[in-house]
Amino acid sequence: MKISVRDLTARYFSSNGPVHAVENVNFDLNEGESIGIAGESACGKSTLGLSIIRMLSGGKVEGKIILDDDSILDLSESEFNEKFRWKKISMIFQGAMNSLDPVFTIQDQFEEVLKQHKFKGNFEKTINDAIHSVSLDEVVLKKYPHELSGGMKQRVVIAMALLLKPKFVIADEPTTALDVLIQAQIINLLKKLKREGMSFMFITHDLAVLSEISDKIGIMYGGQLIEFGSSFEIYKNPKHPYTQGLLKSIPTLKGDAPSYIKGVPPSLLQPPTECRFIERCPLAMEKCKKLPPNFETKSGFVQCWLYEDEKLLQLSQENM
Repeated sequence: MKISVRDLTARYFSSNGPVHAVENVNFDLNEGESIGIAGESACGKSTLGLSIIRMLSGGKVEGKIILDDDSILDLSESEFNEKFRWKKISMIFQGAMNSLDPVFTIQDQFEEVLKQHKFKGNFEKTINDAIHSVSLDEVVLKKYPHELSGGMKQRVVIAMALLLKPKFVIADEPTTALDVLIQAQIINLLKKLKREGMSFMFITHDLAVLSEISDKIGIMYGGQLIEFGSSFEIYKNPKHPYTQGLLKSIPTLKGDAPSYIKGVPPSLLQPPTECRFIERCPLAMEKCKKLPPNFETKSGFVQCWLYEDEKLLQLSQENM
């Protein structure tokens, strides 16, 4: 199953005007591949995930999302819910407690998902298998959300997202509330599911986790996907100054002191028409006062005027 995202744009409506949370995002993902989305808080990562699964509240989504040759943004809500949501595409939400109803047991909530999506199989076996896959015991099913720890609630939410074995899962900070041992178990589970053909979008601040599970990585800044490529390319040869700054902010085993990026991201209420990183970029030049297009790289693209000459060189070589 291939996922193609084209010119995806999402805006929230506020009393101060529209918030341009995501603008003109493009990428492709093949069956069994995973994409990691990284960037600062409020850069548009979670909004991108919610837009793809059509659960954006208080906003509008435009563009194209092609899933199994269907343009899912063009489907009615009932048709998308019946054919795609949780069956082919599901989401692990960042706030586990907000995803669980406090007045129903975990068992009730798992059964409700199966009923809503008209599941015809064995409820008990399906629910037990899902719970065991995240290293929890069936006793959890009889409990209410407030009786579980934060890590247990997060694993319940992960199990719920995997309940109907979807082909594409959007995971928004799925391991944030977990200790390192359980985090490793969840990462290994996701790797196993990926080998079996499941595709993932992995949203996280943890760049080390992304390197473990992602085939491709997209770096978001100011609502835009400013660099995209293979995991190897992004980590070994980052091109955008923002991507380079992110990687330099990670402590290393060599003992190199981490650095930070000075300044703050631009307001998305009135996003600048120039490069959105210009005020924080140590390599900014006059040309950066225009919004850069996508320049091709070996495995993707980068939005930075520093690579215009490389693009011109490539075009001249192609025309020789």
